[in-house]
Amino acid sequence: MTATNPTACLLVIGNEVLSGRTQDANIRFLATRLGELGIPMREVRIIPDVPQTIIDTVNEVRAKFTYVFTTGGIGPTHDDITSECVAAAFGVPWEPHPEAWARMERSYPPGGFNAARQRMATMPRGATLIDNALSVAPGFQIGNVYVMAGVPRVMQSMFDWLAPKLQGGPRVVSRAVHAIGLAEGLIAEGLTAVQARYPELDLGSYPFYRPTGNGVSIVAKGTDAAKAEAAIAEVTTLIADLDRTPVQGEPPE
Repeated sequence: MTATNPTACLLVIGNEVLSGRTQDANIRFLATRLGELGIPMREVRIIPDVPQTIIDTVNEVRAKFTYVFTTGGIGPTHDDITSECVAAAFGVPWEPHPEAWARMERSYPPGGFNAARQRMATMPRGATLIDNALSVAPGFQIGNVYVMAGVPRVMQSMFDWLAPKLQGGPRVVSRAVHAIGLAEGLIAEGLTAVQARYPELDLGSYPFYRPTGNGVSIVAKGTDAAKAEAAIAEVTTLIADLDRTPVQGEPPE
């Protein structure tokens, strides 16, 4: 797949995320790695394990974005329904994938590849496998939809395998400056003016609270490094004019 300005959407699928039982740890990883590839994340949705919701959402976002990534719902239990719902969204059968089936069958002792585990080798017809170094159970791609595990380490391994195969655009770069003792209300007007001069950038203001002092971090993101640096240079001057000390980069965690 090729696109001049590719975009991405992430669907986080699972009742456990919406209930608060599980804290999603995949959004930041994927947004960062996709940005490095020049594929900005434009939308994230967290949706329940409800078949029609998954089907409708997949069909909606795959028509809007270059890439759609899903996490969660491809395990062996009854509520792992992402794979069959993606098949329904594409209007194709959900059936054993020959390669995935053979791999998984080989990985278990006789009788171990039971009906529950067989679900993890059942995919939409025509799917291409997404491998990972941690688990024999693969994810898969169909069209512009990439279906991956919800477990962060497994998902990250899948993405590491997948990343070289994705077609990105200009890399998204980030420049930042922060200051302790700076309040957003003091710099808001100046930031509005800087943003207006650099409409191609995303200029964000992020308060932070640290034992060493509270303050605000200003981050410029875009595909033009020179413009990001110029915008942050203007923000640095704004901070200094407010009698605060600007420090380049993000504040330490």
